[in-house]
Amino acid sequence: MNPVVLSLAFSAAILASLLVKFWLATRQLRHVAAHRAAVPPAFAATVPLEAHQKAADYTVAKLRLGIVGDAFSGAVLIAWTLLGGLDALNRLLLDWAEPRWGAMVYQLALVGAFVLIGAIIDLPFEFYRTFRLEQRFGFNKMTPGLFFADLAKSTLLGVAIGGPLLALVLWIMHATGSLWWLWAWGALTAFQLVAMVVYPTLIAPLFNKFEPLADAALVARVQALMQRCGFRAKGFFVMDGSRRSAHANAYFTGFGAGKRVVFFDTLLKRLSGDEVEAVLAHELGHFAHRHIVKRMVLMLAFSLAGFALLGWLATQWGFYMGLGVRPNAFTSNDALALLLFMMGLPPFMFFVSPVFASLSRRDEYQADAYASSNANAADLVRALLKLYEDNASTLTPDPVYVRFYYSHPPASSRIAALGLDAASLAGAAA
Repeated sequence: MNPVVLSLAFSAAILASLLVKFWLATRQLRHVAAHRAAVPPAFAATVPLEAHQKAADYTVAKLRLGIVGDAFSGAVLIAWTLLGGLDALNRLLLDWAEPRWGAMVYQLALVGAFVLIGAIIDLPFEFYRTFRLEQRFGFNKMTPGLFFADLAKSTLLGVAIGGPLLALVLWIMHATGSLWWLWAWGALTAFQLVAMVVYPTLIAPLFNKFEPLADAALVARVQALMQRCGFRAKGFFVMDGSRRSAHANAYFTGFGAGKRVVFFDTLLKRLSGDEVEAVLAHELGHFAHRHIVKRMVLMLAFSLAGFALLGWLATQWGFYMGLGVRPNAFTSNDALALLLFMMGLPPFMFFVSPVFASLSRRDEYQADAYASSNANAADLVRALLKLYEDNASTLTPDPVYVRFYYSHPPASSRIAALGLDAASLAGAAA
């Protein structure tokens, strides 16, 4: 592999991805701002002008912060790679840790130091997003104490779970020969499946309270819906989402017979029983169409291809030199390969993201259709409008921005796909 060619290709990918991101963001900014003054005719009878304008302002504020964040992230990426940041960190830890504690500790220290520095760099953006942007629009319910408590818990979990997992992958890379990437992929796949089982009962409760759904009438309603649709769940729970945010949601979690239905308390406060049933029917639609399994299979296939590519790149000195790092001559380069691959791949994969977004929107349409056949389409519309309003989601996104980024179709497209026109929409939301 020619390091000069890789450096040029990597630089071009970073520049091209940033230019496309900025172009898409400015399109979205202009489109949303141009439609801020009036509610779209299809929603005029159901969405207050004040809510529409709040959604526009929130969208614009997030886009502006995103532009700054993307530019900063691009600069940090270049600093880590082509400007020698990772190489300097590697030399420091190689001279200090490797002679004292050996190759494994040195590699774990390298990845740990990289993650810690990255978290510190990102912290001001996350703090601003939570306590300025989200606070400004009335969404943030978090205190600084809770923010840093969550950060501490996440860090400890990362060390307790991520550390041994990383050590396992590094050991596999060193001990299993040229097909290490296949064994590493298998180990990570097994970990992901186990995590799906244990997350609802062991990890999620560390951050939120989950209480059984106490509304007997609503429990009976959702149980009847699931029986009609041929699904079972281990329980129905309410999560204290309002402790951190005013955003509302509902989701399935778990795996197999251990699946749980979780409602944000903010969702239950906002939606009627009919609307909750329609939202749950939408989520059941994803399972009925096997969207979760299909996405898992697709992502596992992509991760397998990624590991195979990394297996080849890790043996190419031009891979390291082309991304600004001098490979180690007398000790393992496994941790360096992992970090460089993690940083080098996203600028290229950015241009594939519209494909995944398109597949996700297709799945959402199918789940909506399933919900309309097992619940009431008008109830789903009412729920969608309330959720769009409560989450300050713009009703007037730029079409190109939608095709590139949106994992869910815009409200107008979803309602039209359900077969409702403006008149029936007004009646449904009355």
